[in-house]
Amino acid sequence: MAKRIIKAETVQITYREAIRKAICEAMHQDERVFLMGEDVGRYGGCYAVTKGLLKEFGPERIRDTPLSESGFTGAGIGAAIGGMRPIVELMTVNFSLLAMDQILNNAATIRHMSGNQFGVPLVIRMATGAGRQLAAQHSHSLEGWYAHIPGIKVLAPATLEDARGMLWTALDDPDPVLIFENVMLYNMEGELPANAGPVNIEKAAIRREGRDISLITYGGSLWKTLEAAEALAREGIKAEVIDLRTLRPLDDTTIIASVAKTRRAVIVDEGWRSGSLASEIVTRIVEQAFWRLDGPIARVCSEEVPIPYPQHLEQAAIPQAEKVVAAAKNLLSK
Repeated sequence: MAKRIIKAETVQITYREAIRKAICEAMHQDERVFLMGEDVGRYGGCYAVTKGLLKEFGPERIRDTPLSESGFTGAGIGAAIGGMRPIVELMTVNFSLLAMDQILNNAATIRHMSGNQFGVPLVIRMATGAGRQLAAQHSHSLEGWYAHIPGIKVLAPATLEDARGMLWTALDDPDPVLIFENVMLYNMEGELPANAGPVNIEKAAIRREGRDISLITYGGSLWKTLEAAEALAREGIKAEVIDLRTLRPLDDTTIIASVAKTRRAVIVDEGWRSGSLASEIVTRIVEQAFWRLDGPIARVCSEEVPIPYPQHLEQAAIPQAEKVVAAAKNLLSK
């Protein structure tokens, strides 16, 4: 007797709507959850993620803040220690540097410095990346800096499922979690299972199986990397695409297993090359799988300049599918 296949109901949704839905449902389920940040209330968020939430939940739970990242991030840390589940939105990753002291010296260290007496169950969301012509103070990818800090988790959702589900998992974490949302993904649209829930934030994901070369990336660069893999496939090259998903802690097991199979790797990182997350991944591969490699490892990173405003220069400064294809073919030719 043939088995009956029941297709899960799906909804058509954008990346920003998936995040908004996750925030909304979390606030309905847990009265301790509240959101705070610049323009998150009446304006509806710089990228319209929080549009309508002020009307639904009121100013006690959707809090517009002054332009003081250090101040309201510190308030979020205090609220988390006091038993709340705050979501702090920092408008862009560039502005998060004004809150670096709170994140590094307080949020990340309080559990250690209190002898495990206190945790900071805080979620910090921020926009990252370039592509919208927002120039040098709004466009960089600095998540690799935060991945350097012990005591926090760093997430980079690239899919609709992760955009919705990672927030729920982060809110259940007893320690600080930073979520980096690439600005070029907010308009991305697709189908999401209506019953989608929390996702595992401890594992990288193989987004495309391959045997000839590993393309390792995260966030907004995932879709360019998948485009590159498709272009390579038309030339008979089967590339495996790894979506890191979590930048701290890195999933070494998935990375090393892929490289051990393909024996070649390209790391695609929208951060700058010097001192980059890509550099860390290269080092881990060399430390753990050097003798499995058939050649050097390549990196495709942003050019080492402030992100330009003109569109043609902005696009030239950040990783593109064509650059990934060229790097992969160069490795395979050696």
